[in-house]
Amino acid sequence: MKGAFFIQDTLKAQIDALVSDPGVYRFKDGTGTVIYVGKAKNLKKRVSSYFSRRHTDPKTAALVRKIISLDTMVTATEKEALILESSLITRYKPRYNIILKDDKRYPFLRIDPKDEWPALEVVRRIEKDGAFYFGPYTASSAVHATVKFINRHFKLRKCTQGTLVNRSRPCLNHQMGLCLAPCCLPVSREVYMAMVSQVILFLKGRTPELVTTLRREMEACALEERFEEAAELRDRLFALEKTLERQVVVSSDMSDRDVVDVSMQGPAVCITVMQVRAGVLLGSRHYHFLETMAGAGEVAENFIHQYYTSHGAPGEVLLSHRFEGVEALRDYLRETHGHGVVLRFPSRGEKAKLMEMARKNGEKRLLEIISGADATTRVLEMLMKRLGMDRLPRRIEAYDNSNISGSDPVAGMVLFENGAPKKSGYRTFRIKTDTRHDDYAAMHEVLTRRFAHALKEDPLPDLLMVDGGKGQLNIATQVLQEQGLLGAFTVIGIAKMREEAGEMQDKIYLPGRANPVNMGMQSDLLLFLQKIRDEVHRFAIRYQRRVRIKRAVGSKLDGITGVGAKRKVMLLTHFGSLAAIKGASVDALTLLPGITPTIARAIKEGLG
Repeated sequence: MKGAFFIQDTLKAQIDALVSDPGVYRFKDGTGTVIYVGKAKNLKKRVSSYFSRRHTDPKTAALVRKIISLDTMVTATEKEALILESSLITRYKPRYNIILKDDKRYPFLRIDPKDEWPALEVVRRIEKDGAFYFGPYTASSAVHATVKFINRHFKLRKCTQGTLVNRSRPCLNHQMGLCLAPCCLPVSREVYMAMVSQVILFLKGRTPELVTTLRREMEACALEERFEEAAELRDRLFALEKTLERQVVVSSDMSDRDVVDVSMQGPAVCITVMQVRAGVLLGSRHYHFLETMAGAGEVAENFIHQYYTSHGAPGEVLLSHRFEGVEALRDYLRETHGHGVVLRFPSRGEKAKLMEMARKNGEKRLLEIISGADATTRVLEMLMKRLGMDRLPRRIEAYDNSNISGSDPVAGMVLFENGAPKKSGYRTFRIKTDTRHDDYAAMHEVLTRRFAHALKEDPLPDLLMVDGGKGQLNIATQVLQEQGLLGAFTVIGIAKMREEAGEMQDKIYLPGRANPVNMGMQSDLLLFLQKIRDEVHRFAIRYQRRVRIKRAVGSKLDGITGVGAKRKVMLLTHFGSLAAIKGASVDALTLLPGITPTIARAIKEGLG
C-alpha cells in the first residue's frame, strides 16, 4: 500500500508541474505501457480535468485509475501538437485511444482520366496520383453491385493496361455489347471520355445531374437521326432513373457534406458517418470502440483527424460535439486536401435534423454493440472460472496441423480477441523439418517458432488451445517449459468426440489432469471453444490446399514463356484443373486477361 501511495504522490507532483503551453501528453500504467495519448491547447488544464471531474460511470472512473504516471511534450503551436499526437498514436497504439483500422482491407473504385482509355478498377489503397477514388465500400457485395451496374450500362474497357496494348482483336465483352473495344477499333476519344465523365458523376452521387445530361444528349441524337445512339442513351437513362427512385433526398440545398455523430455510454463509443452527396444520402458507416478515456469532444476531434487523413473530405462536415482544436484542425484539413473544409456544430434547422438522424442510428448501433459485448464478456468470465484461470481469456490463440498423407505439412494459428476472430493476427507455418506422419513433431516445431522470441513479437495469449487430445497438450506444455513460459498463461487441448466409443461431446483437457474438464450445463462454453477449433481447422486446411495447388501448378506450368505466378493462379481458377487448361482451345485461352495468342500456343505446347 505504501508503494501505491508513493506512485499516486508522484503522479500528483507530475500534474502540479505541468505548464499551460500546447503539447501532447502520454498516460502510462503500472508497467510503464502507454495506454492513452492526447493533445491539448493547455496541457495543465486538459490533464488536470481527468482527475478533477467526477466520473458518474464506474467503468470510466476505473480506466482513469489505471493511470500511474505521465509525461508530456511541449509544442510551439496546437497544430504541431495535432500532428505529434497522430504520430505517437501510430507508434504506441495505446489501448484507450480511438485508432481507426487501415482501410486497405476495404475496396475502393478508381478511375484515372489521365489514361488514354480510362477503366474502372477495384483497388485497396489510395495513392496521390491524380486519379478519382470512390469508397471505401465496407461490403464486397456493394462494390460488386456498383461495378456490375457500370459495366452493364457504360461501355468502358474491362481489360488491364497490358492486355489493352497487346490485344489484336476485340474480346468477348465487345461481342456482348459491354465494351467499345478501343484496343482494336477506331473509337472516338471524345465519345469515350464523355462516358468516363458520366461514370464519375454517377460514382460521386450526382445521379440527378447525370440524368439531366443524358436526357439532353438523347434528345440531340434523336433530332440528328442518330437513332441507335439515342436508344442506347435511353436504356442508360431508364436504368439511372430506377436507381434515382431508390435514393433518399435528405438535404434541400443539394450540397455535399458528411455528418459525424459521437454516441457514448461509459467508456464505449460509436462514431457514425453519414455521406450526403448532392443532397442525397449515399450511405453510412459505424466505427465502435469498447474502451476509451476520451470525452465525446476529444473523440470527435481525433476521429476527424484520422478519418480525413486517408479519405477525401467534402466541403462541409457536421459534428455532434464541439472541441477546442477546431481552428488547428481546419488548417490541417485545408493543407491536406487543398480546399477548405467547414466544420459545423448545428443546433437547429435542416442540418440539425441530419445530426439527429445520425445520432439515432449511432445510439441504436451502440446499444447493439454493448449488448453483444456484455454477452461475450459473460462467456469469457464463465470460461475463466471453469478453467481455473487467473484472468479473462481476452486473447486466445489456437493451433492445428494439416497435411495430405504426410505431404505438404503445414499448420495454422487463429487469434480471437475479446471473443471475436482477429484475422490480422492469423499466422501460417510451413513445416520445415521432416515430420512424416508425426503430428506431435510438427506441433513442437510450430509452437517453438511461435514462442522462441515471444517477448519480442506478439503479446502472449491468455489462453492457448491446441487441436487434439492429451498428446498434443503434452507437446504444448513441453515447448512452454523449454521456453521458460510454462505457467505464464493457460493451455488446453480440445479432442473431438469418438462416437464409436459412445462419447457424447468433445472433451477439453488441462495439463496434469487425467479427466477432461466438466463443462456442466454451460453448453455455451463448449460451443465457443468448438467455434475456435473449427475456425483454425478451416484455416489450416485452406492454407494446405493453397500450398498443394501451388506445387501442382508450378510443376506443370513452370518454364512456359509468358506464364508467371499470377497467370498460373488465374488459369487454374478459371478452368479448374490442369486437364481443363490442356483441353482448352487457343481461342478460349486468349479470352483471359493478359493471355495473347502467342502465350496461348505456348501453353498448349507446354502441356501437350
